Amino acid sequence: MKKKIFIACDTPNIKVIKKIISETKTNKLEIGYKFGLEFLYSKNGRNFVSKIKGKNIFLDYKISDIPRTSSAAINSLKDLKNVSYITVHVSSGYECLKVIKKNAKNINKKLKVLGVTVLTSFSNSSIKKIGHTRSISEIVKKQAALAKSAGLDGIVCSGHEVKLIKKICSRMDIVTPGIRLKGDSAGDQKRVMTPKEAFKNGATAIVLGTSITKGNIKSNIQKLIKSL
Repeated sequence: MKKKIFIACDTPNIKVIKKIISETKTNKLEIGYKFGLEFLYSKNGRNFVSKIKGKNIFLDYKISDIPRTSSAAINSLKDLKNVSYITVHVSSGYECLKVIKKNAKNINKKLKVLGVTVLTSFSNSSIKKIGHTRSISEIVKKQAALAKSAGLDGIVCSGHEVKLIKKICSRMDIVTPGIRLKGDSAGDQKRVMTPKEAFKNGATAIVLGTSITKGNIKSNIQKLIKSL
């Protein structure tokens, strides 16, 4: 089975996005594309995404609001029939997760809802600064259990928590961001891991950004293939 890889398209520049899509083509991997707020909030971003065909499209909206607002937000995306995945912050609570999962089928029946746990930019020390007293692993375990009980399709967590999540959500997708090719800078990420390590831990898909999109994209894809 081909490894599932999402390329993070973290730019509002459509010309650059087209280049990323063109130069990441390979029959060795199952490549999809993740679009975050930077692109989706741009003037022509959403319209561009709606026209992509034949690709796994991951909308990283990270919805986080009260249930009624979250419901209205996901209902506003009905024009994006080609989307495969969408994210919601698990910290939004059980009611919010339930309503998003219920309404996701209004976009398309195959749309998977992924629950975002603790962002990979947090460390155990920085998580305490926003009021948490538990460790990241403890928080992620509770959030994974909540996402499972709400009927979500998958979890987003760092590679460091994948083994823990597998014990709770063995049949759910586990998507891992914060991935870097060996030797690459971690940037603003605190909990990073190589592609091979993440898959070994049990991730069903990984997300790579600058390790692929910075520099020679075609060469970086080959590095990724060899690293696996």
